[in-house]
Amino acid sequence: MDEKNFIIRKTEDEWKAELTSEEFDVLRRKGTERPFTGEFNDHSEKGTYTCKGCGEDLFTDDQKFDSGCGWPSFDAEIKGKVAKTSDTSHGMRRVEILCNKCGGHLGHIFNDGPTETGVRYCVNSISLDFKKEE
Repeated sequence: MDEKNFIIRKTEDEWKAELTSEEFDVLRRKGTERPFTGEFNDHSEKGTYTCKGCGEDLFTDDQKFDSGCGWPSFDAEIKGKVAKTSDTSHGMRRVEILCNKCGGHLGHIFNDGPTETGVRYCVNSISLDFKKEE
């Protein structure tokens, strides 16, 4: 997906100055954190999951479920907040999910979700922040 499509556009140096090296690797270089290591994998508080890169609201706690895959899983997004693009890296055909505001890599979406939506947004914890419901 072309960087020009996103509202927030920064240089690589600007992103590096704002993100930790691990956050930069995942959000800007499309890396992946190791399974079962992320802060939000077993997280169950009430609130909203936001983009670590720009603070955009992406998912709500009622969209989250335990898939057992090792990464936070959601069965839907907050409408219009997640962009989707084809990913053929690593010899696979997948759908990559990105923050629709800054283009930060979140993870991938799969059609194997156990809920009514039938989808599983598999998201790197390091791509997310969390706003607790008050």
